[in-house]
Amino acid sequence: MPTSPTDPATTPRRIEWCFSRHARSVGRARNLFREQAAIWKLPEETTETAVLLLSELMTNAYRHARVPAGRQIRTLCLLQDDRLRISVTDANGTLPTPRETAPEHESGRGLALVAALADGWGAQPRAGGIGKTVWFELCAPCAPDA
Repeated sequence: MPTSPTDPATTPRRIEWCFSRHARSVGRARNLFREQAAIWKLPEETTETAVLLLSELMTNAYRHARVPAGRQIRTLCLLQDDRLRISVTDANGTLPTPRETAPEHESGRGLALVAALADGWGAQPRAGGIGKTVWFELCAPCAPDA
């Protein structure tokens, strides 16, 4: 019997996207993840938190990763054992650190949000030697039929 493209038994639990280093890529990543979360039948609260945190990491990658033209941002989403792990990789090797921000500052709270809302997060140099990967994890119980 053929399976449908959204059959949970055949749906990959790992998905990866490459984006240009541009502000438009942030919204594109959010939209693609929302579609994937629906296929994976993630709870709405988990999806919304993941979208917010993915948006923060993507924004940091396009704004702060000062790299030569043509370098891309890669996003990997992995759902395994009721854990969702999303990582964002860029070509800049400087590891991020949360900053203290004053109430009047309009930016600089992205990593603080990640630290506050994720069940875990971190950053490490990219295995290939160029760039870094920043990731977060969320508890992600799937629907019973997923």
